[in-house]
Amino acid sequence: MKNKTNNGFFEKFSNWATKFTGSPIAFLAATTLVIVWAATGPFFNYSETWQMIINTGTTIVTFLMVFLIQKAQNKDSKAIQIKLNEIIASNEKASNRIVDIEDLSEKELDQLHLYYEKLADLAEEDQKIHSSHSIDVAKRNQDYKYQAFQQRHGEWLSKQNKTHS
Repeated sequence: MKNKTNNGFFEKFSNWATKFTGSPIAFLAATTLVIVWAATGPFFNYSETWQMIINTGTTIVTFLMVFLIQKAQNKDSKAIQIKLNEIIASNEKASNRIVDIEDLSEKELDQLHLYYEKLADLAEEDQKIHSSHSIDVAKRNQDYKYQAFQQRHGEWLSKQNKTHS
């Protein structure tokens, strides 16, 4: 599924930079840089230039990191939305109207949230909601979903064959 040949320079760089800046090596490098800077203070008499070096450096890094973090967040958010949409679309009992709700307005999302709060209140009344399911139950559920899919697919094929005959 991964196609790395189409990734441009910025995509490759941002992926690398995101991984690197979140690594222990990056943290140690930044900590070492601050310690070295602090240790050189007496040699520069704690001058304004000495202070300006760390201030300017951290300001530039912070400014650039804001955009890098936002890009990584956008990518992660999009991937999560796609995964959630797949889960919703694949579950025959889930409402497909929920797919792509991230495009709704804040007011529309609030209304939807109220609906699910009411649903949660109803679920709390059901004592069985807190019981766990075994692997056997999950397997039976999967088998049921597969059989239901096969049946719907067969019906669809029959309709297609009738319309093309």
